Amino acid sequence: MKLLTLLLFASLLSIDPSKISKVNKIKSDAKKAYLAGDMKAAIEKYKFLVDSLHVDEEEVAMNLANAYFNVNDTTSALNRYQPLSVSGDSKINSWANQQMGVVANRQGKFEEALNYFKQAMKAEPNNEQARYNYEMVKKKLEEKKKQEQKNKDNQDKKDDQKKDQKDQKDQDKKDQNKDNKDQKDQKDKKDQQNKDKKDDQKKDQKDKQDQKDKEQKEKEQKEKQQQEKKEQQNKDEKNKPNPSQSEKLKDMKISEEKAKMILEAMKNQEVQYLQQNKRKATKPKDKGKPDW
Repeated sequence: MKLLTLLLFASLLSIDPSKISKVNKIKSDAKKAYLAGDMKAAIEKYKFLVDSLHVDEEEVAMNLANAYFNVNDTTSALNRYQPLSVSGDSKINSWANQQMGVVANRQGKFEEALNYFKQAMKAEPNNEQARYNYEMVKKKLEEKKKQEQKNKDNQDKKDDQKKDQKDQKDQDKKDQNKDNKDQKDQKDKKDQQNKDKKDDQKKDQKDKQDQKDKEQKEKEQKEKQQQEKKEQQNKDEKNKPNPSQSEKLKDMKISEEKAKMILEAMKNQEVQYLQQNKRKATKPKDKGKPDW
């Protein structure tokens, strides 16, 4: 007991009374600035206490973290809350976890926020603010999951609609191509039919013309034969002796064929006579002789 008293007394003797006074003065000024809402001044004073004067008090560290939180310096706030979140003081532990949960919630890290709020309630079951925040974030997370599922369903539905539209478009294109092919085939078939019809008409016209030419040729041939026959008949008729001559020939005992030969010889003599006279007429006349 005496030893403990001596150690305590020695500890008190080692503390500089002027430093204690300075620390208390700065702590008082920092608290006043914090309560007045002057977070910039509060941060400056609390930071000086912790970093320069090496004041290792959780209450001071908590106030510094809260001051950073209030000016939205979340990085500095989290750095100060982190060591306090494992404090042996249940209230400080709970508050540090709660504030870290609030930061995570603001950043949209709902799963992380729920974990911090759970730790806050575990450290201090009576922390109703942590419980309220937990339920609020839990509901928000459930709504987010529902919204994400809804968005996924909507996206799946849109994807299905796009796929259906694409399939329909492909089918329409396929049907259109088929219709175009059918129309082309029908057109080609019709064109071929028209061509065949024209070819048939041309062939019929040619056949008719050929038949007409053939008939005309046959007609001309027939007319020619008839003309030749008629000329032969006329010739035969001309050469045929008349009845009186026939009787005379009979009396003379000369056949008609022989008579024809005689007539033919007489005609030839007559032609020769005429030709000789014609040659004589071409000779120059003697001017000293009369024309008779």
